[in-house]
Amino acid sequence: MVRHGESAGNVARLAAEGAVLERIAITARDADVPLSPLGERQSAALGRWFGGLPEPEWPTVVLVSPYRRALQTVERLIDAAGAGRCRPALIVDERLREKEFGMLNRLTRAGIQAQYPEQAALREQLGKFYYRPPSGESWCDVILRLRSVADQIQLQYAGERVLIVAHQVIVLCFRYLLERMTEAQILEIDRQGDVANCAVTAYERVPASGGSAEMALRLYNFVVPVEAAGEPVTSAPDRPVAPR
Repeated sequence: MVRHGESAGNVARLAAEGAVLERIAITARDADVPLSPLGERQSAALGRWFGGLPEPEWPTVVLVSPYRRALQTVERLIDAAGAGRCRPALIVDERLREKEFGMLNRLTRAGIQAQYPEQAALREQLGKFYYRPPSGESWCDVILRLRSVADQIQLQYAGERVLIVAHQVIVLCFRYLLERMTEAQILEIDRQGDVANCAVTAYERVPASGGSAEMALRLYNFVVPVEAAGEPVTSAPDRPVAPR
């Protein structure tokens, strides 16, 4: 799994938070926010790393969020990997879209507290795992749609090498599912730091007791491809930075 490269929304959010503004200066739909110039370079750097992998490790199937920044990441990744690579099957899946923020979209922490103090208080009471902003989604809502993605991968792409390119919350919620975590465990991982742009999270299917199999985590927040290219590692969140 890969989080998309740095987006124009990430840059605008950092600027708004730094200036203690209530709103983020993005007018496009969240689905239409593009990569920043740095995000394009990060995606190309990751593509060159993928291009250097042995053929048995090259992805054969790519599942991608329909959001523009994720699609652009995939395009630049595949192009940078090199013409000699067999292009993987590309499937755009709306279930991999970003978590929906509803009425809190484009608001900073200061904006949420100023405009919707009751929502800030409710989120504090319920916790981010269960809190659902009006017209938005909770983490549980995202996990529900990802359960069907995981089932489809198992049914349709067994034996394939699958690459998922999406968003930070998608990566974290997949970790929750694949590693059978509790709410406390996944929130502790989230507290330790954001998933970096173009960071790789990788699993390998390994035998388990009783003849079954499980997914073993091999990489998490792996940013060596971006660092090796001399590009800055960024990890600005897409979500509203409300109180934890």
